[in-house]
Amino acid sequence: MTLSTHDGVKVYTPVSLKLYDWWVLNISNSYAWQCDTNKYLIPHFKNHLGDRHMDIGVGTGFYLKKSISYIKEISLTDLNLHSLEHTKKYLSDDKLINCLQHDVFQPFSNKLNGSYNSISLFYLLHCLPGTMDDKKKAIENISYLLTEKGVLYGATILGQGVKHNIFGKKLMSIYNKKGIFCNYSDSADSLEGMLSSLFHDISIHVQGTVALFTAKNKK
Repeated sequence: MTLSTHDGVKVYTPVSLKLYDWWVLNISNSYAWQCDTNKYLIPHFKNHLGDRHMDIGVGTGFYLKKSISYIKEISLTDLNLHSLEHTKKYLSDDKLINCLQHDVFQPFSNKLNGSYNSISLFYLLHCLPGTMDDKKKAIENISYLLTEKGVLYGATILGQGVKHNIFGKKLMSIYNKKGIFCNYSDSADSLEGMLSSLFHDISIHVQGTVALFTAKNKK
């Protein structure tokens, strides 16, 4: 299988980005995925935010906007240029260190290795193609960017081991058929197994159909 991340990012156009926060973070999170953005996801983002942070799969920059007072140095990484342009306008030049258009299945520049205290992946994993074993390559590439005590954390919508309601099942079907999601085989167990192969300390909490995870002390 040839893995391509392009199907998962092509949905993010200037028009769709204007609707993203309302549709995904308000409607879908509350009623389809049963994981309230304000109650669970924003605190999870803020709680692990380090002094030198990279956000991968930036979307609209929603979580960064909610955490702007906590941010000292930030790097943005996304394959979609529209998302990068949309997000970086909310960040001052003294805080924005790097803005990278990059495919996480490809290695990052060696000069970035060991640069970040924290890296966030919010709603990225379920958009990556392949099984959780396939997605391991992306996480391995990302792990090199962390300092020795750095933390990788995020949230991802699961396809197995959770109970999707009618709304969630419909969205799962549409998004997987269109290639926006690739997560029918993703479970908390497969996520834990993948992360445990790269990190010593793993924490996963499932809220609704969403796994909120942290990984640190890389192997």
